[in-house]
Amino acid sequence: MAKSTSSDAQMLIRSLRTAYAATPTNLKIIDLYVVYAIVTAVIQVVCMGIVGSFPFNSFLSGVLSCEGTPVLAVCLRIQVNKENKEFKDLPPERAYADFVLCDLVLHLVIMNFLG
Repeated sequence: MAKSTSSDAQMLIRSLRTAYAATPTNLKIIDLYVVYAIVTAVIQVVCMGIVGSFPFNSFLSGVLSCEGTPVLAVCLRIQVNKENKEFKDLPPERAYADFVLCDLVLHLVIMNFLG
């Protein structure tokens, strides 16, 4: 039973790898940015667990920034993806401009929360 599960997992990983190889470069860059932001949030949480959270609003601001940015980046990825039929009339430049504007608003709110 474990042998078939192992081979099924290997086949799934292989098929995901071949499907991701066909992904355009700009979407891969957005994916890398999302992973970077999530890893940064995890590092902040681990650091808070080790050192402590004395300025708690600073910790919250950092983590919320690292969580809000990937959400906006995933929305950007959905809008820029050529295979998505819902946003076929939306030019990519507008999607990037929306991302930058929303990210600016997010970080202005976070800086205001810092106190």
